[in-house]
Amino acid sequence: MSYDFSKLKTNIKETEEWLSRELAGVRTGRATPTLLDAVKPEVYGTRTALRELGSVSVEDARTLRIIPWDKSITKAIEKGITDADLGVGISTDDQGLRVSFPELTSERRTQLTKLAGDKTEQAKVTLRSHRTDALKVLEAAEKAGGMGEDESARLKVEIQKFIDTGNEALLKILERKETEIAQ
Repeated sequence: MSYDFSKLKTNIKETEEWLSRELAGVRTGRATPTLLDAVKPEVYGTRTALRELGSVSVEDARTLRIIPWDKSITKAIEKGITDADLGVGISTDDQGLRVSFPELTSERRTQLTKLAGDKTEQAKVTLRSHRTDALKVLEAAEKAGGMGEDESARLKVEIQKFIDTGNEALLKILERKETEIAQ
């Protein structure tokens, strides 16, 4: 009997993608539109993602430019950003809004690095649970007589290799983010 690794591979890939998305929302020294993904202003009676209300672009290293598609919602967008408590400066003009991110202090950089590490640890825990699930499937097949001990041992080693590769990928994602935070 052979083991199908496709579910494990998919789970590992999804965990890597989750970590990338989570860390994209962690602020670095540079302003990026993803930093405003959590902002959902109340517009037209419902909370709406900022990217659905206008274009968000990088104006310079610490400033984002928001140009609403409907100029009448500029105040609602401003309130949504203020309510999100991102610690940013907001100014409006005839075209839209400017969101200015202050320079990161060394204390804040330390906090962000710790936050990135915590998110990475969550992802590692998820990988370990995927490994446990895969090993349970193997043990069930072994008990049912579907495979021998040698085959089971070989597959366990292979599962661990996939998990190790996934952990290495998570650490690379973390290292990239820590480098961004330090700049």
